[in-house]
Amino acid sequence: MLSKGGCPKTMLSIKDALEALEGRWKLLILFTLSEGPKRFRQISKDVGGITDKVLSKELKSLEANRLIERNVYDTFPPTVEYSITAHGLSLEKVLDELHFWGLAHRKKIIGK
Repeated sequence: MLSKGGCPKTMLSIKDALEALEGRWKLLILFTLSEGPKRFRQISKDVGGITDKVLSKELKSLEANRLIERNVYDTFPPTVEYSITAHGLSLEKVLDELHFWGLAHRKKIIGK
């Protein structure tokens, strides 16, 4: 694809994907939710280093893009779980490729 020389129409789909996944945290959140549904605190713990305010904003954005869903259970106090949707799971190959590229990049740059 890169060697074919992209045109502006082709780049529109890449722009859309980048806008849906932009930022430091969204792919990490999707990765942790690919293991199964989780509550807010568990996502925060798994991702590490993210503030509650930023996590809340990122979860809302992912939900708006239909990559995750928020499920509220009728308990006291209410229980809220987040899970990845089928649309979010369609990013599995992208996450795998980023993982392997990141390993190779880390090895090339810092030798580990």
